[in-house]
Amino acid sequence: MIQPRGRQHTLGRDFWLYFGGQLVSQVGSSFTSFAFPLLVFKLTGSATDLALSTAANLLPYLLFGLVLGALVDRLDRRRMMLWTDVARAAVIVVLPVLALSGELSVADIYAVAFVQSTLGILFNCGEFAAIPSLVGQDDLVAANGRIMATNSAGQIVGPILAGVLVTFTSPANLLFFDAASFLVSAGCLAAIRRSFNSGPPPARRAAGGTGLLEDVREGLRFVWSHPVLRSISIMMALINFVAATQSTQLVLFAKQTLGASDTQVALLFAAGAAGIVIVAAAAAPIRRRLSFAVTALGALVISGLTVTMMALLGSYPAALVLWAASAGFGLLLNINTGALRQAIVPSRLYGRVISVASVLAWSAIPLGALAGAAAIRLTGSVTDVYAATGILIALIALSFAFSPVRHGDRYLAEAAAAGAPGAADAEVASATE
Repeated sequence: MIQPRGRQHTLGRDFWLYFGGQLVSQVGSSFTSFAFPLLVFKLTGSATDLALSTAANLLPYLLFGLVLGALVDRLDRRRMMLWTDVARAAVIVVLPVLALSGELSVADIYAVAFVQSTLGILFNCGEFAAIPSLVGQDDLVAANGRIMATNSAGQIVGPILAGVLVTFTSPANLLFFDAASFLVSAGCLAAIRRSFNSGPPPARRAAGGTGLLEDVREGLRFVWSHPVLRSISIMMALINFVAATQSTQLVLFAKQTLGASDTQVALLFAAGAAGIVIVAAAAAPIRRRLSFAVTALGALVISGLTVTMMALLGSYPAALVLWAASAGFGLLLNINTGALRQAIVPSRLYGRVISVASVLAWSAIPLGALAGAAAIRLTGSVTDVYAATGILIALIALSFAFSPVRHGDRYLAEAAAAGAPGAADAEVASATE
């Protein structure tokens, strides 16, 4: 229900500790998101190596995502997230140390990306339960809104700072900042008093519950047997297969097509994050005026065609605007599909359904990144490949207008009528954002 006007809530000490830790961590992670592809490009100048770095980052989702998602439901989530942050700090610092010793290789980058991504799965699955544990139900919208804004703000500020710093130091040294940010996040988690688990203690639940593999199978069955969840997963796998090239080869595209400097590449990354902030702010008003299918699929068409325009124009100033639009409208798709999942999925399956959806969608990214690199080698033009990927994304979106995705509003209405746990939150979100 809509919160009465004038009613005040405070998010509390523990939430603000978590918020502060994630703000610092997001800025640090955005340094790494900028530095990784730039390091690979400077070491190799190869589209294939850029694709392999993306594959190394996404492969853990395919290999471990389902099991780790189920495992997190059996652990003390806050403690697990704390030690995961410590481990991520220890892993990421390996690269700048190797660079300072003159021994850094592209294989080292692949290895660190793989381990970091595996640890990130654990943290992200725990994070899904963190916010409901830190605030009351009436404050979920406000709390989630602040966390999402923080993530996007960090992705704007981080690349800009990194672009300035890279004029004074090497890209590898930027990773020291990310290592420090993980330790700040761990410190904030250590200071939080509340548990991120509800129900029986994790050890007792693990001992008396079903096996991990049965938990995984239950999540898979739920997603695959539900028409709209199955259609969204297939659509996202296809989209990610095609769009993987856009994010993977952004440094190559900026260098070869736009003639960008390192600092300009950083600003291009920041423009994408800025687009996310702008479109996210307009997400609720857009959704109130348009149906689920028109909003989600229309956003995807715009996201694809703006990339095609960016490739055809070949102008750096235009690319800043068009890349911002593409990233922003891509997020609009994710906002709507995410809200639909939250509304129709039973709360006891949240963790598993999220991990299943992520694995099904993201497993296509490594293959798509490698296929895009092969296309660039075959055509000899990253510009032509970018233009083609944008058109393909728009065509995929249009084709799913004939799938169960077009009935998204009906599924949301049925969930609300049945009193699904997530439906009330979705109603509040659309009414108050």
